[in-house]
Amino acid sequence: MIYGPTILFALGEGAVIPLLPVLATKMGADLAVSSLVVTALVIGQLCGNLPAGWAVARFGERITMIASSAITLVGTLVLLFAPSLGVLMLSALIIGFSASAFGLARHAFMTTRVPLYFRARALSLLGGSFRFGMFIGPFVSAALLALFGTEYASIWFFVACAVAVIALVTFGPDPEKAAASAPEPSLTRTSTEDADTGEVISTGSVPTVASHEGVFRTMLNHRSVLFRLGLTAASLSGLRSARQALLPLWGVSLGLDAQSIALIVGISGAIDFALFYASGQVMDRFGRLWAALPATVLMAVGFLALSLTHDLTHATMWFGAFAMMLGVGNGLSSGILLTLGADTAPQHDPAPYLGSWRMMTDGGATFAPLVITGITAVASLPVAAAAMGVLGIFGAVGFARYIPRFVPRPAGRE
Repeated sequence: MIYGPTILFALGEGAVIPLLPVLATKMGADLAVSSLVVTALVIGQLCGNLPAGWAVARFGERITMIASSAITLVGTLVLLFAPSLGVLMLSALIIGFSASAFGLARHAFMTTRVPLYFRARALSLLGGSFRFGMFIGPFVSAALLALFGTEYASIWFFVACAVAVIALVTFGPDPEKAAASAPEPSLTRTSTEDADTGEVISTGSVPTVASHEGVFRTMLNHRSVLFRLGLTAASLSGLRSARQALLPLWGVSLGLDAQSIALIVGISGAIDFALFYASGQVMDRFGRLWAALPATVLMAVGFLALSLTHDLTHATMWFGAFAMMLGVGNGLSSGILLTLGADTAPQHDPAPYLGSWRMMTDGGATFAPLVITGITAVASLPVAAAAMGVLGIFGAVGFARYIPRFVPRPAGRE
């Protein structure tokens, strides 16, 4: 009941996302318009975070998950029978919006129910569940295409996944009732600097009576941590998104065929997926900084080094090597954004804060590919890769500065 709905939801979404440009092209769209359909999904996810924070605070995690799955079902059915490009983009927007609410509901549940000393492992497993679904989804889609010969088979698969999630969450055991709010161990900051910023760090057990501050009031009260640690987290999210966008473009620029590019990117993704639980172990045993800083530095160095290899004799070999390096860095960062958001959220009412936190991290993921596109158009792809490396350096400095300041440490644990 904790991870199963996430895997089902991600499986369906992962099966459909690669087909959105194909469906748009069949409706007469060119490449630019086809990319806008995928962009609509991302924009929907970005715009859904703040309303999702309000919904979870108002109605609870379980009801929000049921409602968001039902909205996803509607959006998927609209996608199935979309008569035009406009309706296709609208359905992608709806799916992204509801996916945001679904993810935030589960994130808020884990924040209030999981004890701090194994929170990172639990949230890394949550992130790994999503990655598993998104990783396996395209293979399911390929199998359905081979079996039925139509893209709509994958959309029906997403419909089935949404129905299964609704049934599981509605009729299965309610984790909110089964898991009481987890008492927190004594928490301390490693620095008293900025003690007057208004950030709320839990110092005891979760209150039995929650006071809801609202989304915008929460953003104001926690503006210091959001605009410092939140922007730093957004830079890491941007690096992750840049990896997905830049590696295929790099392979194309080297003249590689689609099979070679898919193989290199696929191996990098497999390394990323294999390390998701190790990241949680590191964070719980040694502290959040020991995962965030090495991961960000690895990705920064990977992008900077890759930017210098484009015109070398063995450029393809270097491409494969640094793609693997980026995969390791991305894998070591698995769960860190979820964990930092949970660590800095007010424990009695985390959803409004998490909505703001996720909006910032999703914003970083949305912004980075646009930067790559713009720099590539004005300068070149190696310059864009170098810019992502510089972004990673700033992110590493930010983590080193702000994690000790804002993230609580359980006494005797970390």
